[in-house]
Amino acid sequence: MQLPLQVTIQNIDQSEALETRIRAKAEKLNEFFNHISSCRVVVELQDAHRHQGKQFTVRIDIKVPGNEIVVDRAHSEDVYVALRDAFDAAKRQLEEYARKLRGDVKTHEPKRSDS
Repeated sequence: MQLPLQVTIQNIDQSEALETRIRAKAEKLNEFFNHISSCRVVVELQDAHRHQGKQFTVRIDIKVPGNEIVVDRAHSEDVYVALRDAFDAAKRQLEEYARKLRGDVKTHEPKRSDS
């Protein structure tokens, strides 16, 4: 990445393993699409819900030329599952962005009229 990765972990005890996993996943995104100018990852433990237990959320903000990709929907009782899901969603959005940059847009054949 051109700019350093910013990692914020809230309401969770600091974990070297968790931060290492985040850095590894961010580096994989950078290998996939090397025009990332910055990446910010926030991992947070939400307040405990009565019926659901603790929920982790992950927000990823990725700046790319002319755009920003935001993922903010991964909720799980396991922080590593939440990370996986959030980074998978970020990769899909980066793939779509890269397709648009290349001009690879799906085209549909025009509907034929049988008249």
